[in-house]
Amino acid sequence: MSSSSKQRWDALKPLLRLEGSGSRDFLHGQTSADLLAAETGSLLRCCWLTATGRVRALLEIRLDERGADVLVLAGDHNAVATGFEQVIFPADQVRLKPSKPIRRLQILAQLKQEQTPEVTWLLPDEPLPKHWAAMQQASADQIESWRLKQGLPLEPGEINGDTNPFELGLTAWVSLSKGCYLGQETLAKLANSGGIKQQLRYWQANRPIAVGQKLINLEPEAGVNNRAGVITSVMQDQDSRGSYGLALVRRKALTEAELCLAEDSTRVRLSIPTGFVTPPMSD
Repeated sequence: MSSSSKQRWDALKPLLRLEGSGSRDFLHGQTSADLLAAETGSLLRCCWLTATGRVRALLEIRLDERGADVLVLAGDHNAVATGFEQVIFPADQVRLKPSKPIRRLQILAQLKQEQTPEVTWLLPDEPLPKHWAAMQQASADQIESWRLKQGLPLEPGEINGDTNPFELGLTAWVSLSKGCYLGQETLAKLANSGGIKQQLRYWQANRPIAVGQKLINLEPEAGVNNRAGVITSVMQDQDSRGSYGLALVRRKALTEAELCLAEDSTRVRLSIPTGFVTPPMSD
């Protein structure tokens, strides 16, 4: 495919700067990436987790000789900065500088499983390289439609400190071979037991649906808790007047091709997002 036929996701994102000889070790302990094995200059995708392994932010990290740059792709960058500041000690040999905007470019390609996207960072006033300038800049609607079909969890319904990486299809964002990092104990237990309670799914419906609406089985049993999931992201389909998006679906309903809204039995068709990576040890 030629560059002229590709689309680019072009957006300003907050960038945190860590300086000091201890930056690699500090980020290794604070994120789900194996920073000790990372090559200087390479771009790493990872999660910033709670102590119980829930995702608070999605990060991209690039190490250099003097420290590291941390781009906050999803989540509250101020919370990330505050969280880092609270656990930086003089012995860490790390200094966190104020955040600044960085221009992030990504090709909108349909990635499968653990494929890594083509991404680059530029200063806000830096001219576009020829390779990127030849691409069409995707609109906000085009980016959102791609995100939903890909299953990239970026919205508060997905990144809110209540979900773990395996539920969100972010297994590739977690190093299962490294030790001693925030949230490691919980993720190790989940990886070894396969005890994932829910997973992210792509859905489609023939009418508009709102974030937060509950899903149940098509044939609910009387007197039984039939909660099967919740809508986390929505986009309206202007052509069909329907809608589509992402939902967190409970384990017991993952084999269902359809669920329905709890409030009015509207049918919702389910499928696995293109980029969803199966949780370790899942059934």
